[in-house]
Amino acid sequence: MTTTDVLRGVPLFSGMTDRAIEAIGGLTPEATFDDGEAIVREGEPGETFIVLTGGSAQVERHGQAIATLGRGDFLGEISLIDGGERTATVTACGPVTALVVQRTDFRRLMDEFGAVRYHILSALTRRIRRDATAATL
Repeated sequence: MTTTDVLRGVPLFSGMTDRAIEAIGGLTPEATFDDGEAIVREGEPGETFIVLTGGSAQVERHGQAIATLGRGDFLGEISLIDGGERTATVTACGPVTALVVQRTDFRRLMDEFGAVRYHILSALTRRIRRDATAATL
């Protein structure tokens, strides 16, 4: 399966043209992570946006598990947007494959492809609502 085939199956990139998918594919080298390996660490600078293409990963904030990610899920957009530190640690649960977008390329994706911008904003809104609900319980 090619990178563009994988990207077509990622909800973040749904509705994008073949040309747009191919352009994104040209910006995304594949990375692999071993079981138990930290994909990103809370508090570290966020320089990459990551889309999981295989396997699963656990998300922890302040040492508490808050979510599990799988194929098609993404992470790292918050730090890339605001330039801040990672808000959570994400650890591979078994072998994980992922596509990695560097900060400058991520900004170009947001500028050039409205669908990416829309899906990122939608995901951020869902996370804000989830966190706000959890804080009031």
